[in-house]
Amino acid sequence: MSSLDRPSEILTALQRLIDVVAQLRDPVRGCPWDLAQTPESLVPYILEEAYETVAAIRSGDRAETVEELGDLLLQVVLQAQLASEAGDFDLGQVANGIADKLVRRHPHVFGEAEATDAAAVHRQWEQIKAAEKGEPIDQPPPLSAKLDRYVNRLPPLMAALKMSEKAAAAGFEWDSLEGVWEKFHEELAELQGAIAQGDPEHQASELGDLLFTVVQLARWQGIDPSAALHGTNQRFVQRLRMMEALSDRPLEQYSLETLEALWQKAKAQLGQGSGQGSSAQHQEF
Repeated sequence: MSSLDRPSEILTALQRLIDVVAQLRDPVRGCPWDLAQTPESLVPYILEEAYETVAAIRSGDRAETVEELGDLLLQVVLQAQLASEAGDFDLGQVANGIADKLVRRHPHVFGEAEATDAAAVHRQWEQIKAAEKGEPIDQPPPLSAKLDRYVNRLPPLMAALKMSEKAAAAGFEWDSLEGVWEKFHEELAELQGAIAQGDPEHQASELGDLLFTVVQLARWQGIDPSAALHGTNQRFVQRLRMMEALSDRPLEQYSLETLEALWQKAKAQLGQGSGQGSSAQHQEF
């Protein structure tokens, strides 16, 4: 049964959530923790729940996905509740706003326009979006304005990839992968020099430059750097878990040589004989 077959049940469930959140925020009988929250204090939870929702979806676990989507929905309802209490806006305005936007930007579904493929839909979306913002369609905003949005709205790795894609489309691109490698080695040398000089601010700047160049390498190879790092993080935890299973005391009580042997044994048992983090000596414990 689809959601369209039981709208009243869904609306009843949503209203129940709205009522529960309102009760939590009741000045007399509410929850002290919920009453202490502000829109700003809840921002970290929005980010946390978004990431946990993505992880649940990727895991394929239906029950976990339902739970995490609920946690994420709670953050939307909470923000709307706080805004409503302040007289700013309410959940109805939020829902109507996004529904209006979807109808407006899909004239090929809700109007008479035509869009035969995903590329055409994307072009149409961008044109409508520009018109809504008062930007001339034939004169797009400066590249810097586009990239500035990514800097301030996305996680750093994702922002770096988006920025590099837009910059490359505008002509800021190497002629070959060899040029990217040259830039990588250049930035690596500059980071090494900054570390030798001992200036923390300079080191951070050069490390950022090196990471940005690594993202360019990822883009050239069609690799999502965020997904790649997520995979490495997972493998790191898997290997540590295996090391702990192979040990009879906490890892910090072993010598570095023993840790290296445990690392290699764990990696072999997990079938991860090659790839990132090949030596325990290059990891932190």
